[in-house]
Amino acid sequence: MGANLTMSPQATEALRMLGASIRTARKRRRWTVDELAERVGVSTPTARKVERGDPTVAVGTMFEAAVLVGVPLFDQDPTRRELFAASKSLELALLPAAIRPRAEVDDDF
Repeated sequence: MGANLTMSPQATEALRMLGASIRTARKRRRWTVDELAERVGVSTPTARKVERGDPTVAVGTMFEAAVLVGVPLFDQDPTRRELFAASKSLELALLPAAIRPRAEVDDDF
């Protein structure tokens, strides 16, 4: 990802909401940004970017921060998460393994 990353308003809002949720949960735990950074394994500036919902932060880093401070991802119930994963696996098994670009049709007679 580069500096010219263009995102939809919905994706931008979702990142900001996740970042705000992480920041709120961190403060509830009475952790400093430095403590969050250390626990996630990133620099303090990166932890600040996480809390701002910066789109240049790796999704794995965002998710790890969320999990560490207790922000729920998908469903809290492990059984429901397993069922969700199984249903997606089944759905993917029914879809084509590869998607090819559609061929241009020359219908100019």
